[in-house]
Amino acid sequence: MIISVASGKGGTGKTTVSTNMAISLGDACTLLDCDVEEPNAHLFLHPHINRSETVTTFIPEVDQERCTFCRKCAEICRYRAIAVVGQKVLVFENLCHSCEGCLVVCPDGAIREGKRELGVVEWGEGSGVEMIQGRLRVGEAMSPPLIKKVRSYADLDRTVIIDAPPGTSCPVIAAMRGTDFVLLVTEPTPFGLHDLQLAVGAVRLLGIPCGLVINRSDMGDGQVWEYARQEKIPILMEIPFDRRIAEVYSKGLAIVEAMPEWRQKFTELFQQIQMEIVAEKLRRESL
Repeated sequence: MIISVASGKGGTGKTTVSTNMAISLGDACTLLDCDVEEPNAHLFLHPHINRSETVTTFIPEVDQERCTFCRKCAEICRYRAIAVVGQKVLVFENLCHSCEGCLVVCPDGAIREGKRELGVVEWGEGSGVEMIQGRLRVGEAMSPPLIKKVRSYADLDRTVIIDAPPGTSCPVIAAMRGTDFVLLVTEPTPFGLHDLQLAVGAVRLLGIPCGLVINRSDMGDGQVWEYARQEKIPILMEIPFDRRIAEVYSKGLAIVEAMPEWRQKFTELFQQIQMEIVAEKLRRESL
């Protein structure tokens, strides 16, 4: 089972939800921190990092002496990462999406396989949870390949919880695609509702069942609940705006460890997700 914890905007509490649910499940699950631009699950799990791997991606290297300047490499590149200017081929590494089309179409073998560092993948264990996280290289613009690399190391025989990036752009899609369930974390404010609507739209385009956690649930207005009712999105948990929770969070501690009564609540959240996945499978089988 793969559960992606996402949100339409940053700061809603998805890392809080994903880390506390993972700790509640213990060694039965693996947490993947796919917010590779700013991973922060380690702040609450305090893992011992025992392994690290540098991740690279393809970029073209041009042998100017063998090149006949036929322009086929530039023509196939949708992202304009290669340009032929007179008797010279220019490669714009930051625009390259590593499709290797230029390598395939070059008739003269003038393009070789080069590499650009994307970042690192790190393995660790903390609070009884196996954690794998990605860290994007500073200045690198392409995070989806690193997110996919982090996901490729998940043990699919275990429950996998993915802490997705915020927003609804390509990195989030890379973290959500192919998962069994998306748990959306929101807050009951106009901004929270607006970005929740965008996130729900993205999840439904992917055809993945979803549920909702409302953080700071006793503030704001009731529009999020009304939207969930209209869209038939189950509300699986509500977390109040509690000073004790804020103090625990500010110290880098897990709620379920500092406030044991919450461990059962996060365990029940996972059980509800299981039931939603089963119900969705039965619904699709009946169609």
